[in-house]
Amino acid sequence: MSEEDDKLAAEWGLDLDDDTASASTDGDDDGADAMAAEWAAMIDEGGDSEDSDGVDRVLNQDEIDNLLGFDPSAADGVELSGVQALINSALVSYERLPMLEIVFDRLVRLATTSLRNFTSDNVEVSLDSITSVRFGDYLNSIPLPAILSVIKAEEWENYGLLTIDSGLIYSMIDVLLGGRRGNGVIRVEGRPYTTIEMSLSRRLIELILEDTKKAFEPLTQITFNLERLETNPRFAAISRPANAAILIELRIDMDDRGGKVEILLPYATIEPIREQLLQVFMGEKFGRDATWEGHLATELYAADADIEAVLNEQELPLSKVLNLKKGETIMFEQSPSDPITLRSGGIDITQAVMGHIGKNVSVRVSRALNPPNVTMAVFEAMDETMEKV
Repeated sequence: MSEEDDKLAAEWGLDLDDDTASASTDGDDDGADAMAAEWAAMIDEGGDSEDSDGVDRVLNQDEIDNLLGFDPSAADGVELSGVQALINSALVSYERLPMLEIVFDRLVRLATTSLRNFTSDNVEVSLDSITSVRFGDYLNSIPLPAILSVIKAEEWENYGLLTIDSGLIYSMIDVLLGGRRGNGVIRVEGRPYTTIEMSLSRRLIELILEDTKKAFEPLTQITFNLERLETNPRFAAISRPANAAILIELRIDMDDRGGKVEILLPYATIEPIREQLLQVFMGEKFGRDATWEGHLATELYAADADIEAVLNEQELPLSKVLNLKKGETIMFEQSPSDPITLRSGGIDITQAVMGHIGKNVSVRVSRALNPPNVTMAVFEAMDETMEKV
């Protein structure tokens, strides 16, 4: 220790030896090292935070898929999330139309019988799925080659699509032309469909459309006509790409052969029968109670109604009316045999002939009642307008 240190220790009354001083010096060095390590750790943490908050950080593919809501490994029934959920939020779920599934389940049964008679083979038709899609997304997802038939719903004055994939086309032709069972279907790629293939496909499509008409008969009378056949999806555009539609996928199996039939109906096409498709069971009535209707009809028939017999009507100046005096006579251009008007609630209901029975004045109805201006059709139209609003 230096002399200055000895003097300072003496002033404070401290007795420091060399060992204590060296220990103190070593402690100061250890404290400095600890403090330096602490500052280095803080600097490292600050650097990490800057990296995490910086804009230069690159997302990996999993983070991008989670952000956008795309998960290729997820099943079809998994609820969407992210941007994909926002994109599909405008789609109307077919589950809001309970009768739709019943109609196409009926189509499965009808098509199974029809195709068995058509092919003379063991045909099984099953309903794979009913989903809501966008028209543009569906056109882009069609596996080519395929035959797209544009169908027109005559009563609804709108269109739909019926798509048959190449596997079903070749399988059906193989069955109809006597192909042996167990042989794999040979597909000739890179060539258009022949005339025979198109003709047999047209017959198959017309058969399915006839069964679809029968499936809708309990709900409404509808006729599906085949407008044209297309092999290019761009020429089968019947709706805008962003419009929502119902996609029905049918699976047709003939032993070890078969394929898919897809029916696409835009929501604009089925809009005329939306009320029928909202039914939970066939024949369901909406907002009507037969007991209440009968009670209301009984009360209406028992209600009192005031009837006025109008002899004649004239228009007079207000000055003449104000100057009327007792004893003045107003002449009506009316003879005793002319008909008079019977009025109730300000509405003319019929005409009658004036007379008397004993001391009472009477009228005899001379013709049938006037037809009402307001019918039940007016009220039904008002209900439809309110539902659309």
